Amino acid sequence: MCSYSNIKQDNYTENEEILPIVGAQRFSIYVDSLKGKRVGIVGNQTSMVNGVHLVDTLISLGVNVTKVFSPEHGFRGKADAGELVDHSKDAKTGLPIVSLYGKNKKPTLTQMQNIDIILFDLQDVGVRFYTYISTLHYVMEACAENKVSIMVLDRPNPNGHYIDGPVLEKEHSSFVGLHPVPIVYGMTIGEYSLMINGEKWLKNSVKCKLSVVPCEKYVHKLPYSLPTPRSPNLRTDLAVSLYPSLCLFEATTVSVGRGTSRPFEIYGHPEFPETEYKFTPIPCFGAKNPLYENTTCRGYDLSKTNEFRLYQIDLSYLINARNLLEGKHAFINQSQFFNLLAGNSTLQHQIKTGITEEEIRNSWTPKLNEFKKTRLKYLLYE
Repeated sequence: MCSYSNIKQDNYTENEEILPIVGAQRFSIYVDSLKGKRVGIVGNQTSMVNGVHLVDTLISLGVNVTKVFSPEHGFRGKADAGELVDHSKDAKTGLPIVSLYGKNKKPTLTQMQNIDIILFDLQDVGVRFYTYISTLHYVMEACAENKVSIMVLDRPNPNGHYIDGPVLEKEHSSFVGLHPVPIVYGMTIGEYSLMINGEKWLKNSVKCKLSVVPCEKYVHKLPYSLPTPRSPNLRTDLAVSLYPSLCLFEATTVSVGRGTSRPFEIYGHPEFPETEYKFTPIPCFGAKNPLYENTTCRGYDLSKTNEFRLYQIDLSYLINARNLLEGKHAFINQSQFFNLLAGNSTLQHQIKTGITEEEIRNSWTPKLNEFKKTRLKYLLYE
């Protein structure tokens, strides 16, 4: 366990293949400190160590796990995006599972009982509107208010090599963006927890008793291929890379391929002009009621035009879709939701009025520079 002031990282070359050791795997650092304590775990299908779920491993090591908390998509990752996940019981261990989604985003006083420490182990993708960092916020807040410790078991960020996008403005705060950070913030979830605490972003500026078990052999610039699907609609490294750019389409009439085998790798619309690529969404795992169900969409296969890793948000997709639909069909049809995803009302206005991508990007620069200074205080890795 550590604070962010005592981590030393080795230097690695850009071409050296590095397999980071995630925090959860470093049992020698933290398991002894759990002895005699009642342990709650915030986890899901990504909370794996060597192919075994963290919950199962800790129980086998004699840790007294008393409760599991699950985020969006549920403990085993079986729920659709936005689908209500009820409280339940884990069939394998018999442990109670408390859903932290829907109306119950923050653990209640009752749900925090019989817990001395919470382990937080979720694979983040480093994007503001991916809701696991909001879950982290509310769990930290509940820990502070109930005098429960929290230990974040850190994992690499597959989008941790760059910072980009508009910084969220306070009036557009929601579960898809709680903090004044850009869409892509270039931090692991462990580093992010330190920033939440350090910047006093929790309610009433409270601070929780926080520790982080860092990854080993990780630096931000190196690629990291995630070993398990992050969620039902982020199944591949390409989708994770494109997610910061394509998720803004979720507030528009454009499909991002939900209901196909390639969500967040493609985009399209039934009324786009003729294109070489077409897809037809159908109900499937992760998309029970997809947009344009059983309707052919003309669109774009982004695997043919993009490298594996992006280094900035690509606004050309939004601008292209606006141009194709302008004056003919609705484009941004969920105005408020678009603003929540963007973190401001400016981007929607810029897209609608035809501001160039360069001008839009330039408008982000001042606040991005401010954020980068704040971020530096909490980095654990090179």
